[in-house]
Amino acid sequence: MPPIRSRRLRAAALGAALTASLASVAVAHEQLIASDGGVSDGVEQRDTHQHGGTGGHLKAEKANVDLVSSLKLKNAEPGKIADIGVSPDGNTAYLAAWGGETCRYNGVHVVDIADPKTPREVAFINSKEGSYSGEGVQALNLSTSAFKGQILVTNNEKCKETAGFGGMNIYDVTRPSSPTPLVEGFGDAEGVSGQGKKAANDIHSVFAWQDGNKAYAVMVDNEEGKDVDIVDITDPRKAKLIAEYDLDERFPEIKQATPANLGEIFLHDMVVKNIGGRQVMLLSYWDGGYVKLDMSNPLEPVYLGDTDFTDPDPEAAESGIDVPPEGNGHQAEFTDDDKFVIGADEDFAPYALFATNTTKGTPVTASQGSGTTQLEEGQTITGQSRFVGRACDADPGVPAAAQGVSQIAVVERGVCPFTEKVANVIEAGGYKAVLVFNRTGSDACNESLGMSVDGNIPTFGVAPREQGFALFGAAYIDAACRAGDGSQQSGIPLGATGDTLSFASKFDGWGYVHLFANSGGKMQELDTYAIDEAHDPAFATGFGDLSVHEVATSKSRADLAYLSYYSGGLRVLRIDNGELVEAGRYIEDGGSNLWGVEVFSDKGQELIATSDRDSGLRIFRYTGTN
Repeated sequence: MPPIRSRRLRAAALGAALTASLASVAVAHEQLIASDGGVSDGVEQRDTHQHGGTGGHLKAEKANVDLVSSLKLKNAEPGKIADIGVSPDGNTAYLAAWGGETCRYNGVHVVDIADPKTPREVAFINSKEGSYSGEGVQALNLSTSAFKGQILVTNNEKCKETAGFGGMNIYDVTRPSSPTPLVEGFGDAEGVSGQGKKAANDIHSVFAWQDGNKAYAVMVDNEEGKDVDIVDITDPRKAKLIAEYDLDERFPEIKQATPANLGEIFLHDMVVKNIGGRQVMLLSYWDGGYVKLDMSNPLEPVYLGDTDFTDPDPEAAESGIDVPPEGNGHQAEFTDDDKFVIGADEDFAPYALFATNTTKGTPVTASQGSGTTQLEEGQTITGQSRFVGRACDADPGVPAAAQGVSQIAVVERGVCPFTEKVANVIEAGGYKAVLVFNRTGSDACNESLGMSVDGNIPTFGVAPREQGFALFGAAYIDAACRAGDGSQQSGIPLGATGDTLSFASKFDGWGYVHLFANSGGKMQELDTYAIDEAHDPAFATGFGDLSVHEVATSKSRADLAYLSYYSGGLRVLRIDNGELVEAGRYIEDGGSNLWGVEVFSDKGQELIATSDRDSGLRIFRYTGTN
């Protein structure tokens, strides 16, 4: 079976892990939900508003961190603000207004931070209609034979499929208050360089760098297995796609054989740093781990090293929880002295779903439907699988469950919304739960995804189509499935019974941080870190998102790193003899909701710029002496 690639899902969000929580499924942050309710594994429909009142967030805390200033941005609303970038001179901050909440007022806020105590919004770069920037916002100086000045690179994802742009944008921000487009919507269009709303694939992030007289950018291609796209931007007005790579095919050593749940092997984020004269790219490759390549010649990448996820999960083990690692390699940075790599695993689901075909002893890839009855901690549902078709209103009626037998309805995705399917299973009566497996189509088949679905019965999915077929001993042919258009049916007889299924829920905590030795080959994991509440079931719901999102390493001290920790606020870590020690924290009164984090210098003093999802800019200063 080829690796699962949720990034090919055009109308779904980019994948997080194969998880589920008591409250809902979880997410990395991304596009709107498909028309039938399909969302990539992990998309959570949650209340992102973490400010105000006395509930829904952690209490205010401050230790060794001062708030220098804050700025509410124009048209900011709960969940609207995404990533942040800071200009090389430290005078300007760029904050993405993304379209994951509402597809309006999308673009990039330009903020003058020359005086960090009094930041001022000086411009707004509008996204193309139906598009938004989210994860990739970076400003850098460029000096080539074709261009000299400062540029801003941003990504494009779509919140309106028919109107939206994909690809990357490049703006001349030599005068930040007057940004000028150099290229918009440039990217990979079925392997051909393209610019325009219908040409370029969506990209989730972008990072640019200069090497001598040449300049390049790397994009996360959401829609292809070759998800590492390299662009020559030596002349940013004439960007050229020069290479694209699928790293788990080109460098199979990055894959991890066990545990079986580490199947989401795709690129999420990356940075490039000149280390010892080599252009070293550090890629966060979700379940593939953190990968290090020599990209001095972008046409011939050289493997330098990567990480594996420790099994059992080491951070959970510190709290006495024995679970497999989830992966979720989200974003990483080198320390200033290049001795270490700090990786941030993003996971919004503190409860893991363990789904099994117990007859065959094989795992089933599924998460819990968002608005359906959730499994409680330690609860297990077991039953014989029974195929009930597509379960749409226009299809033959769903047969009732057999009397005296614990049965789980197995439904085929396609044609109608998940909520309609679940309602028809409930009306038929007698089933303990519902499992949905995927439809035909190039964006489906053996891909897995979550579900936005309502119903008062435990509902799980969307499982790979081959796993659904296996329950009933049916033959599955991947090529034929991918040639379909989503309407073809499985051919499994209506009412057929099959293997026994089992579903169980277990608390496994939120996303956390890794410390790795920056070495060749497999990089050794030295330590992990999570906030205390992240491994306490009492904080599983009702306190916002307690996962780490990003890390920025200090440019003045090689032993310091700063974390944007969503509702956990800003955290400062110190590396002490190969261990991560918390050295500072800041959660504001009324709650925090931090997404991005960057460091910059003001008059020789290091400051930390962050983006608060609900309002805008926060600038902090670490005051600790250790």
